[in-house]
Amino acid sequence: MPSVRGTSVDIPTQDGVADAYLVRPDDGSPHPAVLLYMDAFGIRPQLRKLADRLAGAGYTVLLPNVFYRHGRAPVVELPDFIDPARRPEVFERLGPILQSLTPDAAMRDAGAYLDWLADCPLAADGPVGATGYCMGAGLALRTAGTYPERIAAAAGFHGARLATDSADSPHLLADRITAELYFGHADQDPSLPPEQIDRLDEALTASGVRHRSEVYTGAHHGFTQADTAAYDRTADDRHWAALTSLLDRTIGPARA
Repeated sequence: MPSVRGTSVDIPTQDGVADAYLVRPDDGSPHPAVLLYMDAFGIRPQLRKLADRLAGAGYTVLLPNVFYRHGRAPVVELPDFIDPARRPEVFERLGPILQSLTPDAAMRDAGAYLDWLADCPLAADGPVGATGYCMGAGLALRTAGTYPERIAAAAGFHGARLATDSADSPHLLADRITAELYFGHADQDPSLPPEQIDRLDEALTASGVRHRSEVYTGAHHGFTQADTAAYDRTADDRHWAALTSLLDRTIGPARA
């Protein structure tokens, strides 16, 4: 992997200061920006490694702690290997924190992240890509619908609750989206049953959104995260190929 440089940064928001991890190619030049949304477990070595890998592909990557209202990362102490079946108390602590992040608050924050990237000399001018995992897939989808003029590509992997019956379900923003989207779903994922996958696809198709939605057979929720019991190397490799293909053809270094 090409040399990259990562650092901790603080991002002012309407509600405080979000700590974040910024990583980019170590050449001093601006590169296309990607907003990487964490899963519920938050910023940790595994997600930094993923951000580093994306930076090595030619991107300036911002990984914010979306739970910053509850403290700097790590908000909850995690074991080196996360197995919810053996450590249910991790989810018990994360549950209330996750539920406290409302769509309105998350999208106020998204605006702050995008403003920060627009002012960052290490991020190239122009639209941004977004990607997210677990809860972060929904945040990426919401960001594409809330800031359509600023997001050119968005991806989500093993996303949860993307097309519910709720009045604030993220799929209801489909008619505002101008970005190209990609979703990699796990077929062994109770947080996104087949009817929600269909509802999401129908909403995006009806709104004319360029998108591709794939179900990864045999994959479980969390399949991209190598520090969890759900990790699936084959599905992870497939996710990486899909993500970099999307970014390269929409905002990639060759387009700069």
